[in-house]
Amino acid sequence: MSKVNFSVENQIGFIEINNPPVNALDQELLNELSVLLDNISNEIDVLIISGAGEKAFVAGADIGEFPQLSKETGEQLSLNGQRVFNKLEAMPQPVIAAIDGFALGGGLELALACDFRIATTRSQLGLPEVKLGIIPGYGGTQRLARLIGPGKAKQFIFSGEFISAEQAAQIGLVEEVTNESAIDEAKRWAKKIQSRGLIAVSAAKRAIHEGLQTTLQEGLALEAKLFGEICETKDKNEGVTAFLEKREPKFMKI
Repeated sequence: MSKVNFSVENQIGFIEINNPPVNALDQELLNELSVLLDNISNEIDVLIISGAGEKAFVAGADIGEFPQLSKETGEQLSLNGQRVFNKLEAMPQPVIAAIDGFALGGGLELALACDFRIATTRSQLGLPEVKLGIIPGYGGTQRLARLIGPGKAKQFIFSGEFISAEQAAQIGLVEEVTNESAIDEAKRWAKKIQSRGLIAVSAAKRAIHEGLQTTLQEGLALEAKLFGEICETKDKNEGVTAFLEKREPKFMKI
């Protein structure tokens, strides 16, 4: 049985992590996810990631794989998880994490590699690795600090405490909290994004992501370069013309 399910609905892709009872990220699952990400078609406009069942989005890595880790194998395990999540972050399409239940350890690190996060009110989030005598190894120390700032990230990681979805929203860890289905809310956002110029959306994602890795001046130069490239697309002409003609634009698919 596959531990990573994939489906498509109206050009929205859905990845479901399916490894009962808590969707733990073992190495088999990470390898499946890696292969899937390599083969997702460019025809997908937006990608939504969720966890199967009613208990967890993903409640972390498979701790059963940890007792025999050495310096070398521990580093390789960390690098493998980072490699998969880097692929997810680099997807040209927007990626939304639909969190329902526990998003802990590697599960939260998976969500951090997405472009934004929607969580239900019953969700709990945390990076509790220090309680096991280890640290986040799939990008958590780096992405969390960039997202919410180093002080909050240190408080969160050093304590290993869980926080509610509402608390996560207050510090910018999740972008939206819902009383309803996280997947339904993610679909609503996905449909909104689909109605925009997807070439522009992809370029904006690249500008933000790559710009955050460099200086402000280099980021601004990249923004200008991408803006110039978009000016030669049919989407730019259609979007501007539609605005001037007071009608809805009909953008191209990527």
